[in-house]
Amino acid sequence: MFAKLQERLAEQFDEMVEIRRYLHEHPELSFEEEKTPSYIAEYHRSLGHDVIEGVGGRGVTARMEGGSPGPVIALRADFDALPIKEETGLPFASKNEGKMHACGHDGHTAQLLVLARVLSEMKEDLHGTILFIHQHAEELAPGGAQAMIKDGCLEGVDAVYGTHLWATTPLGRMEYTRGPIMAAADKFSIQVKGKGGHGAQPHDTKDSILIGAQIIQSLQHIVSRNVDPMASAVVSVGHFESVNAYNVIADQAKIVGTARSFDESVRDLLAARIVETAERTAAVYGAEAEAKYERGYPAVVNHAEHAETAASVAARVSGVEEVVEAAPQMGGEDFAYFLQEKPGAFFFTGAMNPEWETAYPHHHPKFDIDERSMLHAAGILGGLALQAFGQHES
Repeated sequence: MFAKLQERLAEQFDEMVEIRRYLHEHPELSFEEEKTPSYIAEYHRSLGHDVIEGVGGRGVTARMEGGSPGPVIALRADFDALPIKEETGLPFASKNEGKMHACGHDGHTAQLLVLARVLSEMKEDLHGTILFIHQHAEELAPGGAQAMIKDGCLEGVDAVYGTHLWATTPLGRMEYTRGPIMAAADKFSIQVKGKGGHGAQPHDTKDSILIGAQIIQSLQHIVSRNVDPMASAVVSVGHFESVNAYNVIADQAKIVGTARSFDESVRDLLAARIVETAERTAAVYGAEAEAKYERGYPAVVNHAEHAETAASVAARVSGVEEVVEAAPQMGGEDFAYFLQEKPGAFFFTGAMNPEWETAYPHHHPKFDIDERSMLHAAGILGGLALQAFGQHES
């Protein structure tokens, strides 16, 4: 069964590429997806699957029962895009101005759809059920996973698996972890309230730009001086704004950034210290700071047994030449919620073309993937279903 699955996927690779490029040309942003979920639903209906649309808002699930009863295995792919103007110059570049599949979700969807087709051809011989989860809005918190789970998408599921095509990891490599693989992704915002005035009379002001700069400097001490050196954490400021004339001292400034961590106790510490640091630094200058900490996705934590299974399956997939237990990534993913509900694993599938001079990272306007990575990802996900069904040997 395993060999047949891999063989049929290879034969259907052209369709996988065609779907990926169609989706790449027609990206839709998080919580605005309309045509993409309809496309997905229609594809599954053509295969005779039990399809539910509008799951948790804009998500789609498709259920395929094998010829014999057995475990229910969920395979998940996301399908939303990003508000980025594409600069790849590809012949199938985005036709929707200012929107781009800059994170590989077009590939995730294409590989899962074609995998669904191949498994459908084999369904009478399968000893279990596969639930294909097509998730909307992964890129924008609160994300689509929580809402889909609340809507019952994981009911009766025994295990759940997902992968991310990783454009900075070489093609042919699969990376996994036993435990955390991606970080909790939180957001903080700080509004500095000073006292404005003339640029020539700073003694009569409370300069919110100066105060904001001091807050930013102090925030960088949290990780180095408050977090256990054996733990991992990141505090990064991505936005610092105060718009005034050149000769005006600002009365207000805005700071926005992100905090990343794996351990919940570290996450709690970051939340408390960021707020305290902002408020107390501003107070030193006789000003005020209103700080807000918003929790985003929790850390993605793999179940060790299922991660090991994914690694063993990957080692048998044609084209996967290296299986590595790698360091966790500080990026975030709302697949975390699926793993909080059910056992399973999330892994990275290398998608960097070996001939590229530059591999552009995710969320970059020149981001791209080596499309052969989709074949590897589909092979691993399909192999995991067969493993669960006890049909992985032949």
